[in-house]
Amino acid sequence: MRRVVITGLGAITPIGNSTEEMWESVKAGKCGIDKITHYDTTDRLVTLAGEVKNFDKETVASKPELRKMDDYTVYALGAATEAVNDSGIDFSKEDTMRCSCIVSSGIGGLTTIQRECLRGEEKGFDKVSPHFIPMSISNMAAGHIAIRFGLHGMCTSVVTACASATNAIGDGFRHIRDGYSDICVCGGSEASITPFGIGGFSAMKALSTATDPARASIPFDAERGGFVMGEGAGILILEEYEHAKKRGAKIYCEIAGYGATCDANHVTAPLEDGSMAAACMENAMKDAGVKPEEVNYINAHGTSTVLNDKGETRAIKRAFGEHAYKLMVSSTKSMTGHMLGASGAVEAVITALAVKNNIVPPTVNYQVKDEECDLDIVPNKARNAIINCAMSNSLGFGGHNATILFRKAE
Repeated sequence: MRRVVITGLGAITPIGNSTEEMWESVKAGKCGIDKITHYDTTDRLVTLAGEVKNFDKETVASKPELRKMDDYTVYALGAATEAVNDSGIDFSKEDTMRCSCIVSSGIGGLTTIQRECLRGEEKGFDKVSPHFIPMSISNMAAGHIAIRFGLHGMCTSVVTACASATNAIGDGFRHIRDGYSDICVCGGSEASITPFGIGGFSAMKALSTATDPARASIPFDAERGGFVMGEGAGILILEEYEHAKKRGAKIYCEIAGYGATCDANHVTAPLEDGSMAAACMENAMKDAGVKPEEVNYINAHGTSTVLNDKGETRAIKRAFGEHAYKLMVSSTKSMTGHMLGASGAVEAVITALAVKNNIVPPTVNYQVKDEECDLDIVPNKARNAIINCAMSNSLGFGGHNATILFRKAE
């Protein structure tokens, strides 16, 4: 089978508006969670989020273009531009029928949906923006990226809640490995920090109501009480190995395996025994031909909810046996918050850099041990360690589980 490598990275996140800035924040254990500024939180239960900060949207598109794009699309397009530039690919010299784009969003243009609903109620629904539909649908980030770079291969958007971006990367990996494309621009984007978005997750008791940013997104900590919403985008350029080598591309690492399963259990609650999440990890290892003891690090889904972190810990133990206690495991959501459909992509970017640089990201703001989450979660400080093989997990509402496996490119 054809090998697939990562040759370009792009990120816009609560801890940095570029891959380099984000990675420096990861190494420093910087937390990007703070008080919500996108709207007035007076008398609201949830007041904290991981917002993108000081981002100039006009670096991505002109003012007239921006009026036709939801923020989730702007973030995706910005991260994609960085990733393409980082890869050094000149699409004018490529067979663009063999260049695909798989970029996901869990929710899509929620900012636009909320604004236009309010406008319709006030002025009548025949007066909503003519751009409402193309701004709000979840596939439009992928569409805009394909338009900008002239990508004529498959262009699609996987929607599997918080597993969306990991499925997008895994599907892109298979699309190249199986010979349908040579290059795939893939990842995810989200911009749902709105009164509507926060209110919906708050009503279902999924969000942290903490007021201290240092005690809000605290994965695997015994005092965790819900996730913190984040926003932004992560984009990766996947490329067939021989194609990348022929053009002299720099290679971050290889994507070697992909697993996807479904709990088929509940619309929001994960299986308590972690059996299907474990099967997902096992499938990724089998796909890559990797033994459990060869995996050094897992970037966990680690949402900071009681059920997820406990269930994911059980899943890791089930998939890895005694080796689970030798693994390094961390949740970078402790720094970024939970970026929903973008989370898997940003965590994939971070995991690729961890493999490339032999630096394990920390789980920051960890204080109180939970006996049911007793793995090595790399608390508070990044760690220097050899990482030959790493995983990134994403688990989404609806029971969607996705795992991608990275290894050093030889």
